[in-house]
Amino acid sequence: MTKTTKGKITTKRSKLFKSPTGIKGFDEITEGGLPKNRTTLVSGNAGSGKTLFGIDFLIKGATSYNEPGVLMSFEETLDELYTDVNSLNMNLQGLVSEGKILCEHVILEREDIQETDFNLEGIFVRLEDAIDSIGAKRVVLDSIESIFAGVTDLGILRIEIKRLFRWLKEKQVTAVVTGEPGESDSYTRHGLEEYVSDCIILLDNRVRDQIATRRVRIIKYRGSKHGTSEYPFVIDDEGLSVIPITSAGLEQPGTEKRVSSGIPTLDQLFTGKGYTKGSTILASGTAGCGKTSFGAAFALESCKRGERCLLYSYEESAGQLTQNMKSIGIDFTPWIKKGLLKIVAIRPSFLGLEMHLLSIYKLVDSFKPKSVVVDPLTSLIGEGDQREVSSMLTRMIDLFKSKGITTFFTSLVSANFKSNTSGEIGVSSLIDTWIVFRNVEEVESRKRTRELFIVKSRGTNHDSDVHTFVLSDDGIFVMPNDGKPKLSTGKKKEVDKNIAENKNIQ
Repeated sequence: MTKTTKGKITTKRSKLFKSPTGIKGFDEITEGGLPKNRTTLVSGNAGSGKTLFGIDFLIKGATSYNEPGVLMSFEETLDELYTDVNSLNMNLQGLVSEGKILCEHVILEREDIQETDFNLEGIFVRLEDAIDSIGAKRVVLDSIESIFAGVTDLGILRIEIKRLFRWLKEKQVTAVVTGEPGESDSYTRHGLEEYVSDCIILLDNRVRDQIATRRVRIIKYRGSKHGTSEYPFVIDDEGLSVIPITSAGLEQPGTEKRVSSGIPTLDQLFTGKGYTKGSTILASGTAGCGKTSFGAAFALESCKRGERCLLYSYEESAGQLTQNMKSIGIDFTPWIKKGLLKIVAIRPSFLGLEMHLLSIYKLVDSFKPKSVVVDPLTSLIGEGDQREVSSMLTRMIDLFKSKGITTFFTSLVSANFKSNTSGEIGVSSLIDTWIVFRNVEEVESRKRTRELFIVKSRGTNHDSDVHTFVLSDDGIFVMPNDGKPKLSTGKKKEVDKNIAENKNIQ
């Protein structure tokens, strides 16, 4: 709209209103949802989730935004639709019985789709009656190929498709129309709907290296900015969830607050204050050098502060981890019972990278931990190519930082320690504090000792020397360079006795 004021021409921009889908992550990449009172084409191959996207859009509208909806299906019967979504804990049938959603199954006979005298009047009548009967604000048509299956005349097709989309716009409903990709990079079989749609969403279900991954991409969105990348999405018991690649930016505020590592002698290496609150810590080293034990000590200390801690164990079961940590004086059992510690023991390959990342998102939202331990990050290698693993880890780290969660990661490195101390993952640049652990064999004494040193700790004065440490029945003790631990008198004598007698040292 333009105005003329004293010889000057000014332009007044009309705001594009949007209808939130309620689908996790999707409204973020579209900056608000689908174009309100306009038509969106959802295209995708078989099994990509087109129908479920439409149903989820209707269910979220009815339950979260007080917008009744109409589903007109030309392929699946109502009983089939009810059964399909019930397996995902989506109560479509219940919303239908409450009058919040109306489902219509339209059976098109051969004479209905003949090219001669083809028109959409019958569909318009049924659709208008359904919309008016419940005051629908949202409509889903599944799928458009079924409506125009018998029409080959491009002229008739274009006229009727434009007529359908114009009719939906005049009814002031936010519409989702599903379609199947055609040949020559077309997003529908007819290749016409994409030109009259206000928004096009492409869903894809691909399999690579025996791993299935679903992805969504916004092809076009008239009058609105939107994410242009491919975004992983998953289908679980709550419907669709999109994981935006750029969901968390570098906007975390700085802080001078500290949290203890759970090991007083290690805190001394950080000027006696421990880790920076909300930072990320990486403990890397070869097998058997004590990384998990340091992570367990940090988790226990978090619980003692009354803060919830989430511990992901990728190599040991919860029972096995709890039992093993008792040998160094770390008892998880009372804190698990109090609900302050939650151990999630799972193989990443069981879910795949994206589903596993989504489960982390959901658990962080529900459990609301202040501290997280991930042991080890290297278990994620092999669940995708290097770029996918790196992307997943970046988003995981960004998630924890955006929530102000102090996170302790462990990383297993190969025996050729000097060649790669970061664990072959390449996340060290994203880490705030990096501690390297190693086993050292003394040739003369034929003994093995454990050592650690701090590679970096952003914004924190820290000791950069190499220190030995021991794992004893009473905990973990880091030695200063003079070989004497900075402990209370009683504890110091006990540790010295253990070292002297070579007992209880693991």
